[in-house]
Amino acid sequence: MNVLVVDAGGRGNAIAHAFSRSEKVKKVYVAPGNAGSEFFRKCEMAKIDGKQIQSIRSIDEIVKFAKNRVDIAFIGPEEPLSLGIVDRLEEEGIPTVGPKKEITWLEASKCRTKDFLKSIGVPIPKYKNFDNAEEAKEYILNSSGKLVVKADGLAAGKGVYVCDSIEEAIRAVDEIMVERKFGSAGDRIVIEEKLSGIEIAFTAVCDGKNAVSFSHAKDYKAAFDSDDFEGLRDFYIGLRKRFYKREEIEALFRQGKLINPNTGGMGAISPHPEVDEEIEKTIMKKVVEPIVRVTGFKGVLYPVIMLVDGEPKVLEINIRECDPGAQAKLPRLESDLLDISRAIIEGNVKDIEIKFSGDFCCAVCAVSGALKGREGLKPGYPADHYTSQPISGIERAREIAEIYANGIAKPNGYVTTGGRVLTVVGRGKTVKEAREIAYRALKLINFPGMRYRKSIGLEYVS
Repeated sequence: MNVLVVDAGGRGNAIAHAFSRSEKVKKVYVAPGNAGSEFFRKCEMAKIDGKQIQSIRSIDEIVKFAKNRVDIAFIGPEEPLSLGIVDRLEEEGIPTVGPKKEITWLEASKCRTKDFLKSIGVPIPKYKNFDNAEEAKEYILNSSGKLVVKADGLAAGKGVYVCDSIEEAIRAVDEIMVERKFGSAGDRIVIEEKLSGIEIAFTAVCDGKNAVSFSHAKDYKAAFDSDDFEGLRDFYIGLRKRFYKREEIEALFRQGKLINPNTGGMGAISPHPEVDEEIEKTIMKKVVEPIVRVTGFKGVLYPVIMLVDGEPKVLEINIRECDPGAQAKLPRLESDLLDISRAIIEGNVKDIEIKFSGDFCCAVCAVSGALKGREGLKPGYPADHYTSQPISGIERAREIAEIYANGIAKPNGYVTTGGRVLTVVGRGKTVKEAREIAYRALKLINFPGMRYRKSIGLEYVS
């Protein structure tokens, strides 16, 4: 069978790699993919008349390519799902893993989803929705400031501000609603209590009636390690166009006047070292199963869970595979992803066995960091960054670790094309062993402005 994976980054390449391991799969096309989509046997970028498909939003092009070429499709990102790509592909007779457009509000509107989860009894933090910035600020002024402020709409994982002070929370409201950092995604916001506990990137495969756990990961969203004041300094000099001393940055950060910005993800560990079978069962019973029962959801459901005193609370719902959790999770998948995909589509996930290796994987994202160039100093991911920077060492690093490319091209040699550039994955019997392999491979890779967090999984190394 020929498979189409719709994605542009590392998650899509990890999905394609998992499909390529199936004996039943002849070819895996990735649309639009990137130069790293061809790292793996059977995998290649989807092209029309020799040209790469432009983006994940190029729905007409993707459907045109898929017709008469593929037998099944798997959608990675939330944006094409929200644009109705599943509906379009299925109209052409192509079975597709992912929810139809009518249910994509589960991820596309955090405000609506919070109200929905509350109405069906799924446990969530205390929250309040706002469509007026001044009312939101008044609410914050009457709080402790220990809050999470979220843009309502899709913001590529960057529209969440975890705040420890009133100043931070008000600044978050200004960025989202006043400065319009995320455009119309910030027309509304949800403000919720900041919970302390064990955060889990949990996934389940769902067929509209039933659901089965699809493993989990520990995700790392903050752009910088908590003690990386040099990195924060370079970032804020580039962002605010003013000079800071390292000591100033540290003082402002500790006073709650500077935010360690959230990202789409800087790394992940899978399986989550603190999640056991009982916790999995609890999340399935209290979170996943009620959602599937009420909505008829089909695809990969990815709730972000905060485990508080052993009880799960839903921070948000995603309607697709996690990122970069998938890059840490899918190398461990021992079952056939084609069989799993067909079970989702045909409505019999309860009849298949899903098995993951007991090994740990540590995924670390190398990103485009602060860099001075023709346009001056740019702060780097998750803000403005330079691209087209030459990359060396990929081939050597691939000899010891899996590499899922997030944003690279190969006009001659490899060059950067995005904020997240490469996800480097080490695998081992322990978190320590997996970490050592990932970081050893990272040391072989180099590009101007390259930056990565040093602490992925560190808390689980004794």
